[in-house]
Amino acid sequence: MSNKSSWVVFGDLHSNAKPAHHIPGIREAEGICISGDLTNLGKSGDAERMLDYLRELNPKVYAQMGNMDYPEVGEVLARQDCNLHARGLEFHDGVGFMGLGWSNKTPFGTPAEVDDGQLKEWLEQAYEDVRDMEHLVLISHTPPLNTGADKIGSGEHVGSKSIRDFIERVQPEICICGHIHEAVADEYLGSTRILNPGMLSEGGYVVLTRTDSGMAAELKRI
Repeated sequence: MSNKSSWVVFGDLHSNAKPAHHIPGIREAEGICISGDLTNLGKSGDAERMLDYLRELNPKVYAQMGNMDYPEVGEVLARQDCNLHARGLEFHDGVGFMGLGWSNKTPFGTPAEVDDGQLKEWLEQAYEDVRDMEHLVLISHTPPLNTGADKIGSGEHVGSKSIRDFIERVQPEICICGHIHEAVADEYLGSTRILNPGMLSEGGYVVLTRTDSGMAAELKRI
């Protein structure tokens, strides 16, 4: 990993950050981004433990809630000014990262679910912060609908139509998602590369690297 030009991105920790210790070059990376589900139905204390552990590996950590995190997790991220959800940030010259946490509705009634219309509003809110960036990376807990990244074991697609519509319209260079653990994917939706690394405990992560032409992504396993 080429240290300060690279970011490590993963999600679905579910209260277990220890596998991150085995990611090559994580200490030398520019930072860590977490796509969602820091905890497994956890609240403030669980989130703080995950963040503290990861900051021992790399001091720069940004994260957002997934559907398995209680709203108190978002409050921790906001207090620590490391929240990605519904905001965009310029992490490199001309490269913006935008975040979308929570999830669309599931059959399980998890703590952080909203309807697809709310996801659309948050996407537009985040996009406003980075719409003038030359290059764009979307980090979304929920995958776009009808892709390899949102297909559950039964074959049903359970992702978000709003996220898919946004990607088709805006065409960010890269979208890194999670949420559907079994749907590890690396594919394209138009010109947007869609990556779902799966659960951290199963070894999946993505390395984002700044190049002369934008951002390159590699789907990796520990």
